[in-house]
Amino acid sequence: MLMGSIALAIAAAFAGAAVYINFAGHPARMALPMAEAVRQWRPAYLRGFIMQASPAVIGGAFALVQWRLSGGTAWLAGGLLLANWPFTLLVIMPVNRRLEAGQPGSDPETGALLQRWNRLHAVRSGFGLLSVGTMLLGAAY
Repeated sequence: MLMGSIALAIAAAFAGAAVYINFAGHPARMALPMAEAVRQWRPAYLRGFIMQASPAVIGGAFALVQWRLSGGTAWLAGGLLLANWPFTLLVIMPVNRRLEAGQPGSDPETGALLQRWNRLHAVRSGFGLLSVGTMLLGAAY
């Protein structure tokens, strides 16, 4: 159960950070003038990537190891944390590239892109929360 406990702790940290970004960090950013919001988003995104990339992989991997050791679909579902990687690369990264290109706020679509980015990031938060919930079920049984 050690692997499961580690997976749960990492997933909870990931989910907490992701939810914070959606409900506190990004809304605060959006209160800034658009050019400043983009300027703030750029370094914040890089820091967030560093903070969340490894936990998504490590926490998901530990959940899958726990599943292999003890069985139970809850731990397998907890490995859903790994889904953050392909989702980010395939769905969010095109939005990131558009936000990173050009002058901050010069594009009339910038505000819509930032709002879209937050909605897409909410999917990452959802993966994290679902992962934590399924791991808690796995730990309980």
